Amino acid sequence: MGVASEMTGTMNTQVDKLDDYFHQGEENKRVHKMNDSLLNLLKINFSIPDSGQRVVLDSAMIDSVKQFRKYIWRDAKVVYNTINSEKNYLQLNRGAKYGISDNMAVLNSDGAVVGQVVNVSPNFSEVMSLLHVQSSVSAALKKTGDAGKLEWDGKDPRFVQLKGISKSVEVKVGDTVVTSRYSYNFPPDKFIGRIAGVSSDPATGFYLLKVKTAVNFGSIQQVFVVENLQREEQEQLEKDTEKKVEQQKKGK
Repeated sequence: MGVASEMTGTMNTQVDKLDDYFHQGEENKRVHKMNDSLLNLLKINFSIPDSGQRVVLDSAMIDSVKQFRKYIWRDAKVVYNTINSEKNYLQLNRGAKYGISDNMAVLNSDGAVVGQVVNVSPNFSEVMSLLHVQSSVSAALKKTGDAGKLEWDGKDPRFVQLKGISKSVEVKVGDTVVTSRYSYNFPPDKFIGRIAGVSSDPATGFYLLKVKTAVNFGSIQQVFVVENLQREEQEQLEKDTEKKVEQQKKGK
């Protein structure tokens, strides 16, 4: 798949150059507003350590007030994109040589959620769009923090579904949906969209919320790829915990 991405990526880049000639302007204005050098200085990208502990750290990973960097933003350009399939992907002109790897979050030039990286070659990366029937993103209601799973039913590319929100929560059309604090991939509180419809999921008894995406998936040109520098440690801890619990069960 990586080799295929590299070959098709070169072709898509040439096609994209022609497309840019006719559509350049508005997207470039937007992406300049979200300059990656400024994004990397945002407070959300840092975690403040426990001051009661004394540890020795690489000074390159902390700033002058001793905040640990958690996220790095890298700019990229979309060279291929689909919205008409049940399994839609985007291809970016940045790959492993530029520090891109699997599971990194992808946001558009306004900082709204696009999808996540699922494969890379040296110069290109493949992104699973939110418009993919296997996509599942941890999302939350901005006003309450209640979290659920964001999925797509393979129908209208303007809307996705938020599942798993209890009916005890007050929900109304127009409420904002953002990334939750429980995601390893996405920074928290990144805009996903607004609720456009409220109904019940007969299979679970929870809400089935129709969400209009903030991203116009038919016109994406510039994106940011966001790396969680602590992801590997978080995932390893989860795996080690599951293994430890299983061993304890067997020991009883």
